[in-house]
Amino acid sequence: MQTIQTKYIPATDQRSAKVSALSTNGHRATVSYDTGLSEVRAHWEAAKKLALKLGWSGTLVAGSISKGYVFVFMDSDDKFTIGAKHEIHH
Repeated sequence: MQTIQTKYIPATDQRSAKVSALSTNGHRATVSYDTGLSEVRAHWEAAKKLALKLGWSGTLVAGSISKGYVFVFMDSDDKFTIGAKHEIHH
């Protein structure tokens, strides 16, 4: 399973803020941080740019981590539901 991890890169005196995306296999893409978007959407734009660059397609789902987000592709067979009793159903 391939993943994409994103992180926020703050602005400096010379450069605007950016979001960097890194794939499991070491490929990278960077986009300018769009303050008009929600935080997760800004990170999604970097993940999308990288996925398109690599020719990947599918449904991405995101989860936040301390320094950004992790995006994974969801296959229809990889859905898990946690019920009221915290049982995992596949």
